[in-house]
Amino acid sequence: MKNITLSADEHLIAAARQRAIAEHTTLNEQFRLWLEDYVRRKQQADAAMETIKALQTSISTEGRKFTRDDMNER
Repeated sequence: MKNITLSADEHLIAAARQRAIAEHTTLNEQFRLWLEDYVRRKQQADAAMETIKALQTSISTEGRKFTRDDMNER
């Protein structure tokens, strides 16, 4: 595992450490979880856009414009 150095307001760091202690974890562990989530959200967004692009090539609306009611109709 690689170490990195971050800078932040000392009061923010202290508050984050206190929260981590209250949650029985560490600031390091919380940062790792955040970093994984940060990367995962980008990957999920990219995958969703690929799905949308694939659907756009295989589904045709024949130029029809849908209203909000049309889109929400079940």
